[in-house]
Order: sequence, then C-alpha cells, then structure tokens
Amino acid sequence: MSQGYRHTVGSCTYQFENLAQLMAKATPARSGDRLAGLIAQSAEERAVAQLTLAEVPLTTFLNDALIPYDDDEITRLIIDDHDLKAFAPIAHLTVGDFRNWLLSDHATSEVLASIRQGITPEMAAAVSKIMRNQDLILVAKKCQISSAFRSTIGLPDRLSTRLQPNHPTDDMNGIAASMLDGLLYGSGDAVIGINPATDNVKQATNLLHLMDDVIQQYQIPTQSCVLTHVTNTLECIEAGAPVDLVFQSIGGTQATNDSFGFNLATLAEAQAAALSLNRGTVGTNLMYFETGQGSALSANAHHGVDQQTCEARAYGVARKFNPLLVNTVVGFIGPEYLYDGKEITRAGLEDHFCGKLLGLPMGCDVCYTNHAEADQNDMDNLLSLLGVAGCSFIMGIPGSDDIMLNYQTTSFHDALYLRRVLGLRPAPEFEMWLDKMNIMKNNGQHVLSGNVPGPFARSLHAIGGN
Repeated sequence: MSQGYRHTVGSCTYQFENLAQLMAKATPARSGDRLAGLIAQSAEERAVAQLTLAEVPLTTFLNDALIPYDDDEITRLIIDDHDLKAFAPIAHLTVGDFRNWLLSDHATSEVLASIRQGITPEMAAAVSKIMRNQDLILVAKKCQISSAFRSTIGLPDRLSTRLQPNHPTDDMNGIAASMLDGLLYGSGDAVIGINPATDNVKQATNLLHLMDDVIQQYQIPTQSCVLTHVTNTLECIEAGAPVDLVFQSIGGTQATNDSFGFNLATLAEAQAAALSLNRGTVGTNLMYFETGQGSALSANAHHGVDQQTCEARAYGVARKFNPLLVNTVVGFIGPEYLYDGKEITRAGLEDHFCGKLLGLPMGCDVCYTNHAEADQNDMDNLLSLLGVAGCSFIMGIPGSDDIMLNYQTTSFHDALYLRRVLGLRPAPEFEMWLDKMNIMKNNGQHVLSGNVPGPFARSLHAIGGN
C-alpha cells in the first residue's frame, strides 16, 4: 500500500499522497505532465518534492509499486526479475545518496555494470529527477553498454547511425537512392531501417529483400530492419523473408502495450523466431525497440504515473530481451508532451541516462515536429550533449527532413560533425568496410572520398545503360 509523504518548509507543510504523486511533482516541468494534471503547481512545490524524494530509501521501490503488481505485467516483470544480489551494494541508500554515489569515483564503469540488474526502472527515474543535466551526462558516460549482430554497437569512443531511407510512397528507386547517399556519408552501421509508408506483410517483405540484396551484394557489415508491427515481422519470418532485426514500439505499462497490439509473450515469440534464423555474424542481439515520453498518456494508460517514469518502465521491458538497439524518439510525439527545445533536451538526457543505467544500448532520435517550439539549433545542442554522454547511435536522414513521417531529425552530416568534434568512430566492422570501399579513410579525420566507390559506380553505370 502506497504511503503519504510530508515535508515542511518554514510554516508551510507539503503533503504528497503517494509515491507516484511525489515522483510526478518532483519531475522537471513538461507539457505532458501538465496535460495529465500531474505537474507541480509551482517551482517551490517541485523543489520540495525533489527534497522529499531524495530522502526516500531505494528499498521503497521494491515494496511500493507505482502500478499494482496484479494489474500490470510490466510491474510483475520488474519485480520478478529484480536481482537482490546485484542490489545489495546500494540497498542501504536513499535516492539522494544514490545520486551522490553515482557521481562519485567509486561508481566506476565496472561497478555500475555489476549492479545494473539490481536497479529498477523506477529507481533510475527517481534519481534522474534530482540530477542536473551535467549529472545525467557524467553518469551515462560511465555506463559502457555494447551489443552486436553484424556490427558491434556502443563500444567506447564510437558513434553509430541508423540509415533511415524512408519514402512517402515506398518507391524502391527513391529508397535505394537514399541508401546510397547515406552509405557514401559513412552512415548505416547501427541499422538500415525503413518505416514503411504502407504497413503490411507484403510491403515489409519487399523492403526486406531490397535491403538484404544491397547488404549482400556489397558485403556491408550491418543489419536491416523494417519498422513494422511485431506480428507482421513474425509472418515475414514464417514466409521465409530475410529478417535481421525484430522491431516494436514499446511502452511502460501493460495497457499501453495492449493499445499497441502486443504483450511480452508476443515479443518472446518473435525473438525466438528471429534467433532461429541465425543471421548474425558477430552477435545475437536482434531486437530493436523504440520509445517516447508521452506514449502512455496518449493511450490513456499512464495510471497517474508521470511520463518520464513510464518511459523508464519501458526500458524494463527492453532489458528483458537483450536488444541490439533501443531508441528514444524524443520529440516525435509533439509539443503536447514536450513543448519546446528545453523540454526536449531535458527528456533526451533523462532517457539516455535511465536506459544506460539499466544496461541498454541507448540511441536517440534527436528530433522535433514542425509545430513544436524548437528548431535545428536546439537539436544541435542536444546532439552535442548526447555525444559527450556516450550515446550509442543517432539517426541519419537525407537533409534531416523525413519526408514520409514529416518531422525533423538528424542528417548524415550531423553524424560526421559529432564524430569530428568528439573524435568518435563508426562501429569497427563498418569502419573497416568504409576503408575497404574507399568511402572514408580510417585515419581519425573522417575525411570522405571525393569519388563514388568502384562497386557503386559500376552499379550506377549499369542503371544508366538501361
């Protein structure tokens, strides 16, 4: 049973009815929580809630479920899979103590790896609420998380990209042209991933064959994915399509995922089916999850829990399935949930921190919709901060403008910028391929070739000859 919390400042006593309300009131301001009626009513109330939350023992989160155990399979997953042995070194801490410990030199990369299975999503969310942006960056940088399929994602001093060649009519020539464009900029080592304009099994199969043909013909050490519903991917596998990764958008409550049309058993079935294909060469991580603050609220499935905590619970789902990629699509849902550049920046850093702390290979779609109070300079700022924080991958889209999904994100040259200013490199297998193809020399300068590589040039010549 959730207890109440009180805190007195001078002659004023603040009362928080339960842990969920305390967490919501302590959250930095954002429009989604305001829309849900959960936000603190003043800066003072938010500060008091943060002070109160800092005094809450971490053990409270094991005994006081924000969403009842019997009502929600995500809560059951979080509680049933919790590792008490991994939790033991931090079990005596409060939320505030946990923040201080995470920032200390005692919390090395190795130590953080040893305790990650003892941290629940709610603990991660709680400590993030009392951290400054620089705190989120510092701790996330210390969390080293890697995953692998045909390329290895998330190694130190590496930055990967998803090549996203979407097309408003799924025109195969248009998609192929975008793929070529991205590859010539050194993009695509995380995945070549397409959001289909027509979302059905037949179209997904056509797109899978297109990407597989390119990957096989040019021997590209990467993986492909059609971002279709998990049940469509299952049908593609059953029909013999060349499926590398299984994609699904996920939420942090059972009701959210019900609205998306799947449950944990569906994900387990799809993971097993894809593993049976044995298509990985350097690893077996093959799940690709996307998330976003506000999805639970938009599905009317948040149970009175703030959107950032719901987001962290989605990472509890992702962790169960050892994914290759987890991507917070931070500004995509719109200003109803993250109003402006400041809120988008804060959310992106929170999401990245929570995911990395829980042991996930976190990327970020640094993006906004055209009706948000944000612009590309805001995205440049967030992109740079995430690069410092050790983000595993970002998006790569022609001109940073997704002409199918109608939102603004990061372009191929944005990844080149981040690699150059921070000295980051592509995934090692992909880096060797770029050098072999004479696209980008492995000299630490990320200098692109001035010529179209021979194999690509011959293919283009053949097309022109026809």
